Amino acid sequence: SFRRVSDVARIFAAVPFALVGGVAALAQRGLPFSLSAAVGFIALSGVAVLNALVMVSTIRQNLASGQGRAEAIEAAAERRLRPVLMTALVASLGFAPMAFHTGIGAEVQRPLATVVMGGVLSSTLLTLFVLPLLFGIRRREREAA
Repeated sequence: SFRRVSDVARIFAAVPFALVGGVAALAQRGLPFSLSAAVGFIALSGVAVLNALVMVSTIRQNLASGQGRAEAIEAAAERRLRPVLMTALVASLGFAPMAFHTGIGAEVQRPLATVVMGGVLSSTLLTLFVLPLLFGIRRREREAA
């Protein structure tokens, strides 16, 4: 359970980053926003929040075990690297046939797969790089005050 609003904000910060990736992927492929794309955004939001939740929990566990803040952040990022990358790879590879299929029904499936693939990429970058930075920056602001 998260007792800090800042942790919840960090976790939900993953959603806009994921949405930006999904919108960019739709725009790059020239696909319209549709009902299937909306379903893709819902699925994408769940994956983004889950990855961020795992990272924040790991950082908090490291801090609770007595590690210094910088050490806890670095150790969490290293420890969660493989699971986050595996999640992104599996999602991307799993949706690739839907994204690039040209047969019957492809026009319905393509936006969903495109949104998930683009969003998972941007969400993965957020989880591995930006989220740990948010923990470090927040700490530096407190120390400076």
